[in-house]
Amino acid sequence: MERVERLPQGGDTLLEKSVNQDAPELSGGEAQKVALARALYKDSPVVVLDEPTAALDPIAESEVYRNFNRFVGGRGAVFISHRLSSCRFCRRIAVFDEGHLVKTGSHEELLRQNGQYHRLWHAQAQYYAPEDEGPTVAT
Repeated sequence: MERVERLPQGGDTLLEKSVNQDAPELSGGEAQKVALARALYKDSPVVVLDEPTAALDPIAESEVYRNFNRFVGGRGAVFISHRLSSCRFCRRIAVFDEGHLVKTGSHEELLRQNGQYHRLWHAQAQYYAPEDEGPTVAT
């Protein structure tokens, strides 16, 4: 809200350069938050979000994950991401390889299968290992 209040016309400021050549420059994260808000507040039965948190800082990203179901409401949602940490809150995950659907399931189901999702999850998760353990590095 602080950022909105600093805009020339507050919440009524036109943000698209094609409509308002004096539109303020938004950071990548701010632009992504605007796009996310537009998708979530549009009156449609399904919301499709492709890498919706890629430009957000970790705290803003966490807030999106914590509030995702509330944001989406009763609508269907497709959340596309290469960050597997974002999959934990999804009811159903579809794993694709070279454009082909290879597995579906919950986060827990896919981890138990020791397949591609399991390998991808652990490839990313190793960088979040406790500092005293350090990352696992293949030699």
